[in-house]
Amino acid sequence: MPLVSDALWATYRWMAAGLALTGLVALLVASSPAALEIILGNRIVFYALLFGQLGLVMAFNHVAVRASTGAVAAMFFAYAALTGTTMSVIFLVYTAASIASVFFVTAGAFAGLSVVGLVTKRDLSAIGRFAIFALIGLILASVVNIFLASSGLQFLISIVGVLVFAALTAYDTQKLKDLFASGQAHANMPLVGALMLYLDFINMFLFLLRLFGRRRD
Repeated sequence: MPLVSDALWATYRWMAAGLALTGLVALLVASSPAALEIILGNRIVFYALLFGQLGLVMAFNHVAVRASTGAVAAMFFAYAALTGTTMSVIFLVYTAASIASVFFVTAGAFAGLSVVGLVTKRDLSAIGRFAIFALIGLILASVVNIFLASSGLQFLISIVGVLVFAALTAYDTQKLKDLFASGQAHANMPLVGALMLYLDFINMFLFLLRLFGRRRD
């Protein structure tokens, strides 16, 4: 068990470092009119950033098995920085106070759900599979709502989104714990786990922000 706890702590340390970098980059970009003009004033740049994020996520697991820890860490922090760049727009939409309050609510919820994943004796695989299917439906509904622009559907999507990523947080935590306990995890698995939990946290935060964030006047 000491090896398991060490691997889990390494996972959470990487995740926390990634979140800190995302927050720092988001603040720096949001406070720079020139940076915002480059990102928001040019759709090609903005979509290039989004596709860059997608590409890094899709390649991450494959690279993590083969590459050095330094290279995988660089990929992880590159993704965190790109996410911070695109997330800077939330500071233009929501007040800083509401962003901070929702962040702390998310942190508390994430911590509680992680504890559930670590200590529960119940196998959360079924919940995890259901959450993954629900996530696919959530993505499709979000795409449809781009055209419908329905505030009611957006509200429902946000509620379901919070529930989906809450379930995934507990499920992913348990999956990582079991993987580390099996002794089959590769050397960079803490970084892979960090990205999984980072994505759970960021998405839960964004959905909670849509529900409870106070918009700027």
